[in-house]
Amino acid sequence: MFEQPRIIFRGLTLAVLISGFAAVSGCRHKKYENPITKETAQPDKILFDKAINYIEHGRYDVARLTLHTLISAYDTSEYLAKAKLAIADSWFREGGANGLAQAEAEYKDFILFYPTMEEAPEAQMKICDIQYRQMEKADRDTTHALRAETECRAVLEQFPNSKFAPLAQQKLREIQEVLAEHEYRVGSFYVQKGSYPAGANRLQAMVDHFPLYSKADQALWKLGEAYANMGPRFRDKSAESLTRLVKDYPLSPLAGDAKKKLTAMEKPIPEPDPVALARMKYELENYDKPGLMSHFWGIFRRGPDVSGAAKSGTPTMTVFQPTIPASVPPAMAAAAGGGPTAEVSASTVTGPSALDTQPDARLNQGQPAEAKAARADNRQDNTPLPTNRKANPKKKQKAPKIKKVPASQQGQTTGVTN
Repeated sequence: MFEQPRIIFRGLTLAVLISGFAAVSGCRHKKYENPITKETAQPDKILFDKAINYIEHGRYDVARLTLHTLISAYDTSEYLAKAKLAIADSWFREGGANGLAQAEAEYKDFILFYPTMEEAPEAQMKICDIQYRQMEKADRDTTHALRAETECRAVLEQFPNSKFAPLAQQKLREIQEVLAEHEYRVGSFYVQKGSYPAGANRLQAMVDHFPLYSKADQALWKLGEAYANMGPRFRDKSAESLTRLVKDYPLSPLAGDAKKKLTAMEKPIPEPDPVALARMKYELENYDKPGLMSHFWGIFRRGPDVSGAAKSGTPTMTVFQPTIPASVPPAMAAAAGGGPTAEVSASTVTGPSALDTQPDARLNQGQPAEAKAARADNRQDNTPLPTNRKANPKKKQKAPKIKKVPASQQGQTTGVTN
């Protein structure tokens, strides 16, 4: 009765082994991408051709030894740059953690020494692929995803007119899909457990930085829910999130419910953005629906599922930065001329400083009218700011302890203490 599961397990193991063997053999016998087609009998060209033959047949150590011989023996060869690129390609084909790390270092050296060669964009694209291959799922470490985003962005910034720019742009959308999914899961967890300021902070930063995220409409819906639970001070922010959902994601299943909530809040319902509407139609028409076995194989897959990533639109070209929660009071923001910032600067003081020329801040003198008005508004609104900690239930008062009094002393003292 237990033979059938064992046979199935053996069949799956055999299928995995066959697919792995096919991938390895296909990589070993794959033609080299950057050969030298020039026909010549020069000794450096003969060494290069031998090394390429070794690479195509999977003899990577011998190929690298041959290429290093070419570089050291013919330091003025016209094939010097090609030989250095072939060393990087051999490490890239070999794979593994060590091979990919060596390949990345070799590619970066190639770009540093030969930035104007036509192979430089390809080298930068392969650096992006190295980090892309090592990405993990959204609920795990995002180190490789962040590095992949940086390297793919470098392709668009350094080589915007290369043939690899469209491919790098699509990979950047897929990478940002994973990073946005990570932030969405963290923010949803905070909202679910009742830490609304923390959840709103995560979701707000995510929808602002990754507008192409496939679940941005759901994030805006949860963001509006988080702000609604943070008290009347954040009622306008809740309405702003719902307004953005209706305007920027008009084909979302949540758009109808968002309109109902805006009507109940007596807020105007915006018209859909035509550009956003056209983009959503294109995404729905070109969506690749996962197969029936995709969820099953996803358990065994290390990499993330990027089937829902956007296929149009410009990806974000800036680095994601953490933000300050909206529940944090902007102390002295009006007096400083802006909101709080995380930047720190230092400079050498020459001559009298503000400590010598300005009055003591504790005396409340010489402050701008904006700061006084801000404090007056805060005094008028006595609504407490929300926190990530729920209020603790009132502790039950303990009954007073009564000391036992001997019968001989009863009637003289009362032994009640707190």
